[in-house]
Amino acid sequence: MAAFEQMRASVGKLLKGIDRYNPENLVTLQHYVETQAKENAYDLEANLAVLKLYQFNPNLFQVSVTAQILLKALTNLPHTDFTLCKCMIDQARQEESPIRQILYLGELLENCHFQAFWQALDKNMKLLDGIIGFEDSVRKFICHVVGITYQHIDRWLLAKMLGDLTDNQLKSWMSKYGWVETEPGTIFISNQEENIKPKNIVEKIDFDSVSSIMASSQ
Repeated sequence: MAAFEQMRASVGKLLKGIDRYNPENLVTLQHYVETQAKENAYDLEANLAVLKLYQFNPNLFQVSVTAQILLKALTNLPHTDFTLCKCMIDQARQEESPIRQILYLGELLENCHFQAFWQALDKNMKLLDGIIGFEDSVRKFICHVVGITYQHIDRWLLAKMLGDLTDNQLKSWMSKYGWVETEPGTIFISNQEENIKPKNIVEKIDFDSVSSIMASSQ
């Protein structure tokens, strides 16, 4: 990771000023995208710079690099990185494989169709070649959604939502988030009522404001 941090610093300097849009820097930036995938690291600004350079120089467009950028953006859900990246890709390019498949996976995740996501991913596992930590990053997002949605959840359903986990794998994720099985087959997530924070709205209208309104209505 020390080498990656050095590369991050170097790329950070590259992205400052007019050099950000120099197509000669694409080779360096594309290598940086591949390094992010291998090191399980992430740099949205650099990845957006790559997509912007592709917009300016469509002849330099690389499907494989764009696919890696989209997959890395998915690892940062629930942030809107995936939508930002998608909006910078030409509509015609979005119909190309494997970009089309990745956009479909992203749609399933954003709509919380988690079981369908794992089924679709299972048919396209080659997409993850060279992308370290992708599945666990997605599981973190799913756990985030579960944590803000459920008070209790069936054990079998949670295992399915997280990608058909084994019993030991499920226990590991439950431990990570402090979820406990309060009764056989049922997992307590949190008391969602405690997360509801009512807010009192007080409107203050002074006498001068009221008197002017009354005067104008006469």
